[in-house]
Amino acid sequence: MIRPLRDLLWLGFFALILAAWVWLYMMAMGMGLDWLGRPVTAMAEKMRMMDPRMDMYMPMAEFGPVFAMWAIMMAAMMLPTMVPTLRAYEDLIRSADGSRRGWLGLLGGYMIAWIGFAALIAAVQLALLFGGVVDMLGIFTSTLLQGGLLIVVGAFQFTRAKEVCHGVCHAPMHYFLGNWRSGTLGGLRMGLGLGAFCVGCCWGFMALGFVGGVMSLLWMGLATFFMVLEKLPQIGHRIIKPLGVALILGGVVVIATPLFM
Repeated sequence: MIRPLRDLLWLGFFALILAAWVWLYMMAMGMGLDWLGRPVTAMAEKMRMMDPRMDMYMPMAEFGPVFAMWAIMMAAMMLPTMVPTLRAYEDLIRSADGSRRGWLGLLGGYMIAWIGFAALIAAVQLALLFGGVVDMLGIFTSTLLQGGLLIVVGAFQFTRAKEVCHGVCHAPMHYFLGNWRSGTLGGLRMGLGLGAFCVGCCWGFMALGFVGGVMSLLWMGLATFFMVLEKLPQIGHRIIKPLGVALILGGVVVIATPLFM
């Protein structure tokens, strides 16, 4: 495949990531939030305290807007982590029967898997909202729950499930060799499989939005940074458990802090 098409596809890929981050920034500013996801206007504070059962239209209490928000976050946060996988597939374009159509199929399957997760976590957020567990900004109303989630996600870093899922995400070439399919549909099928493993590996970082605020640009940036680190060939496997320790300690601090205030 001619190089200009390759460059155009990669340019479109990074443009999609940039557009997602710009959309999230504009949405946060439009809601009157700062980069930590905290209200900085009276209207934003009023929105945070609203009861979702009120007889008025509230976008963050409706599935459509919440799902769209999470789907855009999936693009902003997870597509950067796919760069090593797409580059590994490119090697197979030259050495096997891969193609640019397969490359696009791979990307599409990966995105479908994460969009499915976006639908699931949007439904979870709404259930927690109507149950009074999170506020309108998607933040746990209890420090005990905030700290507990940090501890759960930290503990997951030590599990066999994390090890298996990370192994596939960290070394996608092994997945390709064992599950190779050519063509667009083949790429789509492999993308769905890789996306499912990636969801299994990284769901915890996404769930931490209920601690830091689902519209916190700081949380989104940090989560993206650590997920990218986990997939780097040289250091990815070395930081999983230290991250787990840091998350567990962070959870303990969050729970203990109110006891000493």
